[in-house]
Amino acid sequence: MQFLISFTLNFLIFSSLLSSTYANFADEQRYNICTNAANYTNGSLYSRNINATLFSLTNASLTGFATTTIGLDPDTVFGLVQCRPDVAENDCRACINTASDEITQFCPNKKQAMIGYDNCSLRYSDFRFFSTATNDLIVYYRNKMNVNDSNLFDKQLVSLFQNLSVSAAANDTKFAVGAIGYSLFSDIYGMVQCSRDLPENGCLSCLQAIIGFIPQCCDKKQGARIFTMSCSLRFELYAFFQTSSPPILGMLSPPPPLPVSTDEPSSVPTSSSDGKKSGLKPSVIVVVSMASVSLLVILIVGCCYFWRKAKNTAAETQADYEKIMESLLMGLDTLKTATANFSDENKLGQGGFGPVYKGKLFDGREIAVKRLSSNSGQGLAELKTEVMLVAKLLHRNLVKLLGFCLEEEEKLLVYEYLPNGSLDKILFDHGKRLRLGWERRYKIIVGIARGLLYLHEDSQLRIIHRDLKASNILLDEEMNPKISDFGLAKLFGESETQGNTNRIAGT
Repeated sequence: MQFLISFTLNFLIFSSLLSSTYANFADEQRYNICTNAANYTNGSLYSRNINATLFSLTNASLTGFATTTIGLDPDTVFGLVQCRPDVAENDCRACINTASDEITQFCPNKKQAMIGYDNCSLRYSDFRFFSTATNDLIVYYRNKMNVNDSNLFDKQLVSLFQNLSVSAAANDTKFAVGAIGYSLFSDIYGMVQCSRDLPENGCLSCLQAIIGFIPQCCDKKQGARIFTMSCSLRFELYAFFQTSSPPILGMLSPPPPLPVSTDEPSSVPTSSSDGKKSGLKPSVIVVVSMASVSLLVILIVGCCYFWRKAKNTAAETQADYEKIMESLLMGLDTLKTATANFSDENKLGQGGFGPVYKGKLFDGREIAVKRLSSNSGQGLAELKTEVMLVAKLLHRNLVKLLGFCLEEEEKLLVYEYLPNGSLDKILFDHGKRLRLGWERRYKIIVGIARGLLYLHEDSQLRIIHRDLKASNILLDEEMNPKISDFGLAKLFGESETQGNTNRIAGT
């Protein structure tokens, strides 16, 4: 309760300061905060000091955090840059260079400005802001999807951020990530970060202010990001940070099953009798009655057990489905950035269901993104089939699915990038086919056969591909084949050897 009251007070103070500034958010990977406090002119001493500040910050030590002060009053420029602690050194450096190049473009002639990305943020000002929380401006954006149980979601979200904010404020990196149970099928993942120069109470106060802003900006949303000049937070229903295996904070337990009575029936008192006949009858009646009751109890308990087992199995199957779908879900903006907004320069080729683009994620992984066109004929059902099948298949001769996206009418599948492309591009090219000697061709044939054998015999799911062709065989850097494109695949039972199809499939 004290925590919620603190949120409310901070939020009221926070809201009262918003009128003197403005914010602009351009896309998922960049936000810029430009204040109207003061301007400078191009070519002035302050302008030159800004350039010197940016140069100093980009050449600072690779600790992920640096501050600098350039010039004398009234043209002094104070600068700060920091990266997320879970970001690799090269990614941090690249992000800082980008921030240095772009901050004056998006906040031209502003004496106070900040720009931020997924991996880093950069700020400069004409006043000394070090070690002081600045909460007079907010930038936020949110997921378009709503949660199902908003009351439970809000309760768990507050609990998650309460833990993370205290943890971040107390450690030197001023950064914390974690997760908390939301339902049997999903967790809420959260991240908070403060400027590393802030004291513990300043960081905690800043985080409490933006946490208190969540109900106003992002109520019932599955995810959101909120930024100020001194702190930020993010929450999603999928893991988005680099740190592996975050602690699950406060996982809710499912409701306990109803207790089954274990009380034994009370014994029937009998009195002794001298006559054998009169002494035997009550005993027989009691034994028969006890046997009938016991048998009835066993039948009822057995029926309940098998009913509950069947119900739990169905629930677990649905839970597995939802967990797989959630773990593979990727944001559209992430894929747009990775592929340079699906530029022609990144286009690898054109398949029957749409173009395929090369991309690179924030963590450096190269990916291939299949963008299904609206008139391709591969609908949502085929896409879900491919996601569910490929996610459960693990074999060196099958392409690895990394994720998928269903946003803004887009249907995208994300695979590992295989540098040698599809087999047909080499097989039917007069120049490239020279690379396919008979030994290599034999190796490719054996690899395809091993992949098919796994699908037909060795995988947990017996699968018939139904669209096997040269364009659906991809080659890695060592020319090892990998079978791809499972949109038309058909499942078979463990003992089934043949089946019927409702329509013509494949090419």
